Amino acid sequence: MTQAPKIRWGILGPGTIAKAFAGGVLHSETGELAAIATRNPGRAGLAEAFPGVRVVEGYQALLDDPEIDAIYISVPHPYHAQWGIRAAEAGKHVLCEKPIGLTAFEADAMFHAALKAGTFMGEAYMYRLHPQTQKIVDLVKSGAIGEVRMIKSSFGFAMPKFDPEHRLYANDLAGGGILDVGGYPVSMARLIAGSVDGREVSEPVEVSGSGHLGQSGVDEWASAVLKFENGIVAEVSCSVSLNQDNILRILGTTGRIEVKDFWFASGHEGGTGLIEIVRPNGSRETVEVKEDRWLYSFEVDAAGEAIRAGRTEFAYPGMTRADSLNNLRVMDKWRAAIGLEYEIEKPARRTMTLKGEPLEKRSDAIKRHTIPGLAREISRVAIGFEDFRSFSSVSILLDAFYEKGGNAFDTGFIYGGGVTETLLGDWHTSRGLREDIVIIGKGAHSPLCYPDVIAKQLDVTLDRLKTDYVDVYFMHRDNLDIPVGEFVDAMDAEVKKGRIRGPFGGSNWTRERFDEAIAYAKKNGKTAPGVLSNNFSLAEMQKPLWPGCVASSDAEWRTWLTDRQIPNFAWSSQGRGFFTERAGRDKTDNAELVETWYTEDNFGRRDRAIEMAEKLGKHPIHIALAYCFYQPFPVVPLIGPRTLWELDSSLEALEIELTPEDIAWLQTGKR
Repeated sequence: MTQAPKIRWGILGPGTIAKAFAGGVLHSETGELAAIATRNPGRAGLAEAFPGVRVVEGYQALLDDPEIDAIYISVPHPYHAQWGIRAAEAGKHVLCEKPIGLTAFEADAMFHAALKAGTFMGEAYMYRLHPQTQKIVDLVKSGAIGEVRMIKSSFGFAMPKFDPEHRLYANDLAGGGILDVGGYPVSMARLIAGSVDGREVSEPVEVSGSGHLGQSGVDEWASAVLKFENGIVAEVSCSVSLNQDNILRILGTTGRIEVKDFWFASGHEGGTGLIEIVRPNGSRETVEVKEDRWLYSFEVDAAGEAIRAGRTEFAYPGMTRADSLNNLRVMDKWRAAIGLEYEIEKPARRTMTLKGEPLEKRSDAIKRHTIPGLAREISRVAIGFEDFRSFSSVSILLDAFYEKGGNAFDTGFIYGGGVTETLLGDWHTSRGLREDIVIIGKGAHSPLCYPDVIAKQLDVTLDRLKTDYVDVYFMHRDNLDIPVGEFVDAMDAEVKKGRIRGPFGGSNWTRERFDEAIAYAKKNGKTAPGVLSNNFSLAEMQKPLWPGCVASSDAEWRTWLTDRQIPNFAWSSQGRGFFTERAGRDKTDNAELVETWYTEDNFGRRDRAIEMAEKLGKHPIHIALAYCFYQPFPVVPLIGPRTLWELDSSLEALEIELTPEDIAWLQTGKR
């Protein structure tokens, strides 16, 4: 039987952890260490630390090396995402030291790059693959300590002294305890909580945290409490300036399990791991886990087996893609709870893309076109990002949208209490893109839907956006108690001031009110409204999603829009999940879907979208979005992807061409 060739590993970045990994490769069954990359090949002690290993100058050189199959990334935390993405794009498999990214958003971008490349991407929590971890899980599952109620775990140590240049204290290197060691107790708590319910892992429904930020702004010691749906409460803590006992305690109704330094298992070079079972009467039972293999060899072989099998992630109990993302989501909440945001995550410092490159338009995947009254071309879709709350997270999505040709960004005065406007202002300023993007602003939402509110809110909006004008402006709601002319006058005044430099109009306005506004403007020499932002979708909205919402999808609306050629910036253009597997005639658990979209006419449209999608090799949601592009009037759909995968998926609709006959068939079933 022919033996499978060994995985040729290259280490990106020498250091203490890289030495441990190199030992794991040496004692693995599937791998061999072929090279190590460093920016300083003449570094003292390099040859002694990695005897006989080829040294490559520069990280990119390792990615370009055809003799390397897989990359182990052990550079400081802020560079994990940059080099992980670049390695995947170079066709290399990646095992990245924890944390795989500074945030779940960075990790998601890394996994996205690997999925597109078809390469392996894994996070190196080495303890997860060791037999001792599985033994702990087995004991919990077997009821060795009864019903588990609490988990307590720490990973904390004290550095000899404060050193702002050391990576554990350096703000620029994302130092502190949570990212460096806090992920260990978090990941173990999630693993144990999941094992109780027969799952691989469980996710906490509540996360609260506290900690101390030292003089360099990093967390020197911190604790968090995780509450799980099954009632288990986990207390986790970490530190870089405080010694802790570092004992994993799993507390049950008939005893507790204690494991000292659980991540160390049986030792770097093998040995015997000890699991203590303590009974209420104080008696102790020791379960020994003897293992001769080196600790890091387990993750080397687990990654190697996945690579050989063509998988793009670890198998359980390794950190799967979802496991890593959810672990970081807990750590994101922990960091947010203590106010830990590194300077390198803020707009003044994060001026490059996640790959460390200047932002530029790199493709025409998203075509641009003209609409009346707008001086610059606008992308065929506009992006909304109301769910994001940090610059470091939203910049990943906005960068990707812009690189693909997108330049229209949807904001609103009330979105996130102003956070959305602020984030967009920070983003375009840090990227220097104001004159190439279209900013869509909204104000005067109910209950503050009055003419005098428009100027006041626009003052605040422009300050948040760090600009002196918006390109497109909508009243977010209408107030039928106010004569429409007063609203036209208020918006016309902003046009004359130059604070609205493109078309304005109404969001959730009726046809009658819009016509009345146009007539008033023409009669009184004012700027007439020229754009609309109502719901428009292949599925016709039956019940307003929110009070005051107006849909414009039915035949009367389509005729009106066609006659007047009013561009509609369509929200919920993909039916808010109606064209995904979340919906179906037999799926009634989602009240919003049922109340808003569930009619037999809509299900007929959904059936036809499914049929067309199958013929085109797409998904029904792509058909729903493409339906908007091929109307006999201008439509700029607003999309709200939360991940890069969702963005790419939405943009597949741009590859679809529909004829008027196709549109008629999707709508009515007749060509």
